[in-house]
Amino acid sequence: MISIQEMISKREIKAFVKFPFKLYKNNKYWVPPIINDELESFDKNQNPVFEHAEAQFFVALKNNEIVGRIAAIINHTELQEQKLKKMRFGWFDFIDDLEVSKMLLSKVEEIGVQNNLEFMEGPMGFSNLDKVGVLTEGFDHIGTMITWYNYPYYKDHFKKLGFKVAKEYLENKFAFKNVKRSPLERVSAIIKKRYQVRSLNFTKTKDIFPYVNKMFDLFNESYASLPSFVPISAKEKEYFKKKYLNFINPEYIKFVLDKDDNIIAFAIIMPSFSTALQKAKGKLFPFGLFHLLKAKKKSKDVILYLIGVHPNHQSKGIHALLFLEFQISCQKNGIEYCFRTPELASNTAIAALWKNFDPVTYKKRSTFKKAI
Repeated sequence: MISIQEMISKREIKAFVKFPFKLYKNNKYWVPPIINDELESFDKNQNPVFEHAEAQFFVALKNNEIVGRIAAIINHTELQEQKLKKMRFGWFDFIDDLEVSKMLLSKVEEIGVQNNLEFMEGPMGFSNLDKVGVLTEGFDHIGTMITWYNYPYYKDHFKKLGFKVAKEYLENKFAFKNVKRSPLERVSAIIKKRYQVRSLNFTKTKDIFPYVNKMFDLFNESYASLPSFVPISAKEKEYFKKKYLNFINPEYIKFVLDKDDNIIAFAIIMPSFSTALQKAKGKLFPFGLFHLLKAKKKSKDVILYLIGVHPNHQSKGIHALLFLEFQISCQKNGIEYCFRTPELASNTAIAALWKNFDPVTYKKRSTFKKAI
């Protein structure tokens, strides 16, 4: 018999976090999170997202063992500002048993009905900087620290339970050798002269901090027109700054400034921590931190994490300056492959930025939705 239990105490939330470690044990493609990072992100006293969002965490039990989990999420900014009566769900993992997935999703639906919401969609996190989508193609590729990995049967469960694809995401990669410097130099020289802009690079993390809040402001402006975009609050900026900035090589954060020193474009790439996280096995100590710091400096793969251009400067070729600076930094560090984070299949503008590098789509993922 299967039962659903809400996880509330610290001990219970830790069990919620650790379930995938059992489900994906010995799977060579799954990348485990750092357990304490996950616990912090679910802590209402530490993650500022809970100022405008709420979440409940549930597991499915069979013979007193956890066989599935799900987070039921309501983002009030989304409800009030976008008028989207959406029930979110994420951190959704389960054994290949339709009754398990059905009962977990039914619990989310029940909460949605109680709150007069109209549909449920997931998997997704609290905001646009969280993980998104269930993997539908590319199961034989290692995951990343900013995506969920899952077994092929996940998508089949959604379809059997009456869910429809809501949004499709593509993950692309390209060999760094495809990024040629000379064309970028020519275009950048023209753009700099025409628009009176300049690049800004860093070698020390501490030098980036004065610019981070403005970067997040630009992120909000750049992505405001995309469906389901939820802006990042002031406290969330501080949270993400503390959580991620020290893991990013300062050479991999690039800005473009206008003649008045306003940030008009930015891009962040991250070293690939996938193998390091697998070695860490969910723990920073005693050896996990060593593996992560080594990857920060030595990884030959990078993740193209974020890029944003102010709406007033889009379609002007500003991104060429960012790409040129990355080409210089990546060549110096011996980078071999560049992987892009999941991007909406409908976002043709972002796809056009990378077309000259001969990208290959190696993974696809989707969110699924259902009326409630």
